Amino acid sequence: MADRARAKRLADLIREVVAEKLHRGIKDPRLGTRVTITDTRVTGDLREATVFYTVYGDEADREEVAAGLRSAKGALRSAVGAAAGVKHTPSLTFVPDALPETTRTMDSLFDRTRERDERLRQEAAGATYAAGADPYVKEEAREDDEPATPDAGSEAETDTER
Repeated sequence: MADRARAKRLADLIREVVAEKLHRGIKDPRLGTRVTITDTRVTGDLREATVFYTVYGDEADREEVAAGLRSAKGALRSAVGAAAGVKHTPSLTFVPDALPETTRTMDSLFDRTRERDERLRQEAAGATYAAGADPYVKEEAREDDEPATPDAGSEAETDTER
């Protein structure tokens, strides 16, 4: 087992090499500039690498890019092997990244929450409190109560009587 730092360095190298090779080295029209490498993960034994990618476009574009990546897998693995200089070049698996779909889902949830908050804000605009603006009785407002502090004279008498 390799240490985590080595696996992280190899994953970063694979991400850079694959992205560069897709951008400049692979002449497949299905790939072009529509694909972006978002992340790469390598197993602890450095034998397998998972490359996550996103595609700008619709579902048909995603299928074309997936087919292009499957056909270019050998050339990309050779480029990784030449750049990495390791005894065993990891096998590459390409997985579409769920980040764009997750982002769209989160954006729609935020939009619904904003709409609900605005609706509640509009409903509460003309509302009043059931018990008035300030339902709590303040000490200053009590007129029938006597002051809680005793007179200074009564304290003096109490001290001398003891």
